[in-house]
Amino acid sequence: MRLPDGLLREGGLYAKLPGGDIRCLACAHRCRIHAGGHGICGVRSNAGGRLLAPWGWISGAAPDPVEKKPFFHALPGARTLSFGTLGCNFRCDFCQNWNISGADASPAACEEVSAAALAAEAGAAGAGIIVSTYNEPLITSEWAAAVFAEGKKKGLRAGFVSNGYATPEAAALLRPVMDLWKVDLKGFDEEKYARVCGARLDRVLDGIRTIKAAGFWLELVTLLIPGFNDSDAEIGRMADFIAGLSRDIPWHLTAFHPDHRMTGTPPTPPQTLYRARAAALKKGLRYVYCGNVPGARGQDTACPACGKILIEREGFAVRRNLLGRRGSCPCGEKIPGIWE
Repeated sequence: MRLPDGLLREGGLYAKLPGGDIRCLACAHRCRIHAGGHGICGVRSNAGGRLLAPWGWISGAAPDPVEKKPFFHALPGARTLSFGTLGCNFRCDFCQNWNISGADASPAACEEVSAAALAAEAGAAGAGIIVSTYNEPLITSEWAAAVFAEGKKKGLRAGFVSNGYATPEAAALLRPVMDLWKVDLKGFDEEKYARVCGARLDRVLDGIRTIKAAGFWLELVTLLIPGFNDSDAEIGRMADFIAGLSRDIPWHLTAFHPDHRMTGTPPTPPQTLYRARAAALKKGLRYVYCGNVPGARGQDTACPACGKILIEREGFAVRRNLLGRRGSCPCGEKIPGIWE
C-alpha cells in the first residue's frame, strides 16, 4: 500500500546492506528491501537506503476491557485503550480484520495523532493499559514504542496483541516501555502455517521464546478451527510446547466463526474447546481458558493448589475477584501475572 510521506518516519529497526538495500529487523521475515520497495507487510519501505515506517497516525482507537484482548492475568477488570494502524506481515485466510490488514487497505480513513495525544486519550478514557492491536503491531514497533513511552509518563501499562513473529531487536526496543504480549499461536503444523498464514512455524516458536526470555508478561491464544488445527495430536503438540516454556503461561482456546476466505468452514463446537482444555490441563498447564462462546465453561481463574475460584468471569466482565494486590490465593499460592 502507498502511505503519504507525512505518515512515515525513519525507523530504527533496520540495517544497511551493500548496494542501497536494507534489512528490516521488525519481524522474523527480516525482509531485504531494495530501493523504492516495501517489505512483506506493505508499510515498511526503503527510501534512498533509509527504512521508513508508519508514524503519527492510527486506523482506529477504542476503549475495551483487558479481558477482550484477551489478557486474564493482567489487571483484571481494567480498561484498555486499543489502537491500530494498517498492514500485516501474515496473510491469514481466517483474518477478522482483513479490511485493515490486507495489501489493499486504504490510508484514506486514517487519523493523524501524536503519541502524547493518544496517551492522553487513554488516560481520559480511564484506561490502565494501552494496547497496539487490530493489525500486526510489530510492523509499527517504533511508533508503538513512542506511544507507550508517553503512556508510561501517565502510569499506564502497555501491550501488544500480536502474531508473535518477534525478533530480539524488536523485543529489546519495546521492553523498556512495554509490559504485556499476547501471541496468537495459530497451530502446530509447518505446512499449514505456510499455506494459510504465509509464515513459518519455527519462527513463531522462536518469537514466543524471545518474548518470554525478554521478561514480557506472556499469554497465548489459539483459535481452534475445525479441520485446520483441532486434532488431538496438534492440540497435544501445542500444549507440550507451552508447558516446556512454563506451565504458568495462560492459554486461551477460542472458537472460530466463519470469516474472510474461510466462510465455508463451520464454527467451532464448544465441545472442541472443552476437549482441548482437558488435554492441556492433563499436559500440566495450570491456566487454560475457553472463549468466543457465550456462557462457555473454563473462563474462571482457579488456584492450582487448592482449586478455589479466584476470578469469576462472564464474557469480558469480571464478576468477582478474590486475588489480593500481590496475586495470592487465600491458601497462600502465588498466582503469576500482573495484578497492580
